[in-house]
Amino acid sequence: MYTIIGSPRSRAGRVYWAMEEMGLDYATNPLKPGSDELRAFNPSAKSPCLMVDEDCICDSVAIVQFLADRHQQLTHPAGTIERALQDSFTQFVCDEVDGALWTAAKHSFALPEKVRVPEVKSAARFEFDRAMQVLETRLGDNEFLTGDRLTVPDIILGHCGLWAKVAKFDTPEGPVGAYFNRLYARPAFAKMLQAGAEEASLLP
Repeated sequence: MYTIIGSPRSRAGRVYWAMEEMGLDYATNPLKPGSDELRAFNPSAKSPCLMVDEDCICDSVAIVQFLADRHQQLTHPAGTIERALQDSFTQFVCDEVDGALWTAAKHSFALPEKVRVPEVKSAARFEFDRAMQVLETRLGDNEFLTGDRLTVPDIILGHCGLWAKVAKFDTPEGPVGAYFNRLYARPAFAKMLQAGAEEASLLP
């Protein structure tokens, strides 16, 4: 039995999306980041976590890759060149794209106000723009990052693209824009968005 701990409006959305892509059953517990309730599952009080029966896995990338490996979907086999290229894309997305977005977010609202440095956000936007240029080159004519099939880094990058839109980062048109549009046309992505909208409607 799987239980996703975290809101689909956070990085937990990646796990919701992956679950829907793989057709897996899951329960949800949308605990708020920073809450004592979430800290009981993850000492950093960050989401998402995934309960697998009695075991708890933290970090969205670790969770999505675990599910992909376990169910042999959204991934290439470990030990293959294809998997190495897939993992390379995952690292690129985490380091260059997610990293830039999270830096901006920390200095907008996540850090205590007294330690925020607003000027850092312009550097984060520069890094994001540069990453998009690299992405266009690495993507080439591929439908998805590693070729003609959706894999783990597509889920992570697609979520980052959504995050970028919400944060009002400039997202490119052309091949990269078309790539994001392909991701956002997927039924599983729509289900993730619906889960977030339903949760928002329940908020006071």
